[in-house]
Amino acid sequence: MDFVTNNVESNSFRRSRWFQIGRAVNTDPLADRALADARPAVFWLDRPDRPDPSPALSSDLDADLVVVGGGFTGLWTALCAVEGDPGRSVVVLEAEATAVGASGRNGGFCDASLTHGLENGLAHWPDEVRTLVRLGDENLVGLLDTVERHAIDCTPEHTGELNVAVTPWQVEGLTESAAAHRDHGMEATLLDAAQTRAQVNSPTYLAGLWRRDGVVLVDPARLAWGLRSAAEGLGVRFFDRSPVRSLRTETDGDHPAVRIRTDGGSVVADRAVVATNAFRSPVRQISRYVVPVYDHVLVTEPLSEAQRASVGWSGRQGLSDVGNQFHYYRLTPDDRILWGGWDALYHFGNRVGPALEQSPATSRTLARHFFETFPQLRGLRFTHRWGGPIATTSRFTCAWGTSHGGRVAWAAGYTGLGVGASRFGARVALDLIDGQETERTGLAMVRRSPFPFPPEPLRWVAIQTTRRALQRSDQRGGRRGTWLSLLDRFGIGFDS
Repeated sequence: MDFVTNNVESNSFRRSRWFQIGRAVNTDPLADRALADARPAVFWLDRPDRPDPSPALSSDLDADLVVVGGGFTGLWTALCAVEGDPGRSVVVLEAEATAVGASGRNGGFCDASLTHGLENGLAHWPDEVRTLVRLGDENLVGLLDTVERHAIDCTPEHTGELNVAVTPWQVEGLTESAAAHRDHGMEATLLDAAQTRAQVNSPTYLAGLWRRDGVVLVDPARLAWGLRSAAEGLGVRFFDRSPVRSLRTETDGDHPAVRIRTDGGSVVADRAVVATNAFRSPVRQISRYVVPVYDHVLVTEPLSEAQRASVGWSGRQGLSDVGNQFHYYRLTPDDRILWGGWDALYHFGNRVGPALEQSPATSRTLARHFFETFPQLRGLRFTHRWGGPIATTSRFTCAWGTSHGGRVAWAAGYTGLGVGASRFGARVALDLIDGQETERTGLAMVRRSPFPFPPEPLRWVAIQTTRRALQRSDQRGGRRGTWLSLLDRFGIGFDS
């Protein structure tokens, strides 16, 4: 099979796109025109039917379980808790509103993988990877069953994912990935350049790997809102705009308990799950293992019939290229293109906040890459642009822990693949606080913490050094270099 077919056009695109990494671009008329009217808002959340936030906590309450964080992990924790034990009283405290964090800002790729892809699972847990694949598949089935049972209108599309190579060295990586998937009983079809472009028409594609199963595209905000509605229907109480100021254990009579305070009141509970992910947490331990990196996204106006025909994409797969710096993209239900990724921006001191959500330089870079990928769409405009923090660990997968004498559990660090894995993360956290020894809690991925990030200023230095090394690796045909090879040796890294 001839994967690297020809051609002068592809070579020119590779030079313009992949060898300009990190170079400042002050102006780009095509990108600037396309971005001129883009709203600094999240497409999924920019809707007139967006639910109103719940009132803030304004009194003292008692509960069996309190959940800190109203994103996917917190929502799944609450829903699974009451579905598993209908008599359990559960309170969810959210600093802003449901889905305003990564849960509402992502691309909507709901992947069965719990390990940030098969290859990462093989690198870290080769003896458990078949179990992890099975558990991931079961988790996705359970997620979709919940969507159906509760009639959650998140428009799930069973499209699978197409990973594409845009440089020759990435073709070799796709070939190895296809073999690894087949060795583990997973379907993955390797496509040459012509076959890939027949699926989605871009002159930059040299090969593709199509996983028809294991990835479902969803509307992430509607998934989150639907999970919340389902949990509320089962008695879970939600309080938005209630940032947690302290968490401590105390004795309620003869019974140990957890007290969580907000500005307006407190909740005393038997157990707590902290699901703050990339945001500041009342459990300091989490910041050793998790760093927030900013990912940025663009969404186009709806494509016309002619534009759709020029791109093809009849399978509506989710797409991702496979460089160290990569893009992910998909069609939305109304035939826009969501286009994100590339930069993973870390701000000194684990800093997050609204001031960091817009990056004109990054948006311009994304727009330029978009039109290099789809030159036939020149003239298309972007309607939305946004950014937000993703929580990553040094092994790119979720981490768990307990504190306060085992009465508090936490889960964080999905590294961009939390839409599906957050359900698994929530169930592990519930197992931990309930003292349940399960197949999930017996996993090495759960029992062993990732390699911690160093404190500042070494944290910032290490992350920036790694970012530059990843850029150089892409420029040098995938060669890892001394720094990345050292990180590989210890099974650690940095990603988004």
